[in-house]
Amino acid sequence: MTDRLAELSAAGVAIWLDDLSRARLSTGGLDKLRRENHMAGVTTNPTIFAKALGEADEYDWQLRELALRGVEVEEAVRMLTTYDVRWACDVMRPSFDKSAGVDGRVSIEVDPRLAHETEKTVAEAKALWWLIDRPNLFIKIPATEAGIPAITATLAEGISVNVTLIFGLDRYSEVMEAFLAGLEQAKANGHDLSKIGSVASFFVSRVDSEVDKRLEKLGSDEAKALRGKAAIANAQLAYERYGKVFSSDRWQALADAGAHPQRPLWASTSTKNPDYRDVVYVEQLIAPGTVNTMPESVIHAFADHGETRPDTITGAYDAARKVFTDLEAVGVDMTDVIGVLEREGVEKFEASWLELLDGVRKSLESAAQGAGAPGRAAKGNAKAAAQAGGNA
Repeated sequence: MTDRLAELSAAGVAIWLDDLSRARLSTGGLDKLRRENHMAGVTTNPTIFAKALGEADEYDWQLRELALRGVEVEEAVRMLTTYDVRWACDVMRPSFDKSAGVDGRVSIEVDPRLAHETEKTVAEAKALWWLIDRPNLFIKIPATEAGIPAITATLAEGISVNVTLIFGLDRYSEVMEAFLAGLEQAKANGHDLSKIGSVASFFVSRVDSEVDKRLEKLGSDEAKALRGKAAIANAQLAYERYGKVFSSDRWQALADAGAHPQRPLWASTSTKNPDYRDVVYVEQLIAPGTVNTMPESVIHAFADHGETRPDTITGAYDAARKVFTDLEAVGVDMTDVIGVLEREGVEKFEASWLELLDGVRKSLESAAQGAGAPGRAAKGNAKAAAQAGGNA
């Protein structure tokens, strides 16, 4: 049988899982994906944690002990989530060591309510880095206006960063600038650049969801013909910018000091439109030095019927630019699209975080009162959290 995931990896795409739960950890499912499906990293977000805590009993013992200690709800959430991420870091450590620190990474996000507060984001990033205490950790920081300087400041402390919620090309350029500045400061601060990692998570399917909605509303044949094209074109042009930045003299000076490039990571790669091929956001975004983070369903779908063609990005720049020109011609304002997506991205994760807090609060109260089954309240709130946050 053809090992399609091996072919994808050989083409330069690191396969990461967009999911984590204690059930996946305790059953060995995560390690099995690493060993058998070429899975080389893990990403998480508030929606994933809300779903995990609401659907499994594996958290009940820890909830009970946290309740006995009288821990406040926000600290309880931190203890629950960092426990899972620390465990996942240990599971992924062989991939980390084998790749000299490039892969084998596990991401945890700062409290999304801090997305517009630079100093608090940096403080939270430092706290999570210290608490989990694993070299293959990534701290996820959103690419908001306030997040950009937080990225630089966090990297300057020698902390590895996954920049999340990137939708637009100009913001992506700001992210790469923040990365370079952060490494330059880290070097000046005496940190070993070879120990610092970073990815830039560029969201894909959500772009099509928003653009397609506008194209349907416009209703013309020209508009409808552009459905399903914006997201891939957007990501392809992002890779073009990546290539220019990481072939510059400025980057070469950092590489000579041991730095690894900040790889583009394609996030939100499950198709939301059932009319689209289920692995289209994998097949059309193959290029060296990239990461594709997928739900397990997409990993298995690609293993079953995915097609790996060498580099489906760099030869498509002109066609991608034409997609943007055509979108503008039919009346789609991509600047407005990107603004809406960034705002909604933060709001959705914040809503999931609030639902998670509420579920854990009720579970702690239940455990403290001796009502048993402390996970039930969290389970009841997880569905609402998942609906609020959506699939990353």
